Amino acid sequence: MALNIAFGSLKSGMDSFLSRQLGSSATGELVSIFLAFLVSFVIMELVRTRLIGKLKNLAKKSKSEFDDMLLDAVGRIGRPLYFLVAVYIALKFTQLDGTVSKILGYALLVGVTYYTVRVAQSVIDYFTRKEIKKRAKGEEEAQTASVVNLITSAINVALWLLAVLFLLSNFGFDITSLVAGLGIGGLAIALALQSVFGDIFATISIYFDKPFKVGDFIIIGQDMGTVQHIGLKSTRIKTLQGQELIIPNREITNARINNYKRMDKRRVVFSIGVVYGTKKEKLEKIPDMIRKIIAKNAGAEVDRVHFKEFGPYSLNFEVVYYVLTGDYNRYMDTQQEINLAIKDAFEKEGIDMAFPTQTVILNK
Repeated sequence: MALNIAFGSLKSGMDSFLSRQLGSSATGELVSIFLAFLVSFVIMELVRTRLIGKLKNLAKKSKSEFDDMLLDAVGRIGRPLYFLVAVYIALKFTQLDGTVSKILGYALLVGVTYYTVRVAQSVIDYFTRKEIKKRAKGEEEAQTASVVNLITSAINVALWLLAVLFLLSNFGFDITSLVAGLGIGGLAIALALQSVFGDIFATISIYFDKPFKVGDFIIIGQDMGTVQHIGLKSTRIKTLQGQELIIPNREITNARINNYKRMDKRRVVFSIGVVYGTKKEKLEKIPDMIRKIIAKNAGAEVDRVHFKEFGPYSLNFEVVYYVLTGDYNRYMDTQQEINLAIKDAFEKEGIDMAFPTQTVILNK
């Protein structure tokens, strides 16, 4: 209201001045329209070329890249929009026909909405690139790019859909039935493609929750192997047998997953049995011998060693220690080294390991 009053006052003053100078009210009105258009367009062009240019130079000196991106997006607003704005301002200085005024207003609204969505897309693309850049390289980066680009595409589609609905609403259309129709249509599509959407949403869940990543050794149900690729629909695992196993992401999110790559250490529990004829003095030496063997290994940490029980055919010792790695090959290498060292120490001490035997006594 205030803007219209200001335009009306300015128009009356210019028309009166030009009419006195030019001697014709029609000629004065045309000149005022032209001057208003020219001044408006020149001011906006100066803002685009000079002011935004200076702001860009200042933005380059800052550490943040966001202001550079935002100014680039604003700088890409085309001259057609400036032209429409200048025409709209200029025609405020004349008595427009209602239809012409309405068409011009609609055109200006379309232009402003279009460039607003474009700027919003630039902001979204900026954060998309930033998200991908800060992630790990290689295969994980490809998976990150796929998921982030999928989310970005969905947001962009939603932005354009909202822009169209906004324009239709301002054009005087009743969009209630249209929104209801879109909802029903979207529900029908979702039901038809529920398995595909289920895998896609599962992929997004895997991306944000990160239960595993490429290179991890995992067990899913009865299947186990090393993760080779995480795609939009499925995850590929190389099994211990060597074949590639492809599992839909929907099944992965509904299953229990054991991730061995993230283990800081592995617990080892085993028993050693010696023959019943072993002397008490040697039995007392065994726990300390095994503790020293484990302590000498840099990749292991002893927990406990005890004479546990009198077995059916042996005197049993229980040994518990930790292998200080999550890598399965190193875990097995450490176990092997400790087992061989125990075997060697027992042979040197003359301690015989037991194995299942039976003694048969015959009476004459």
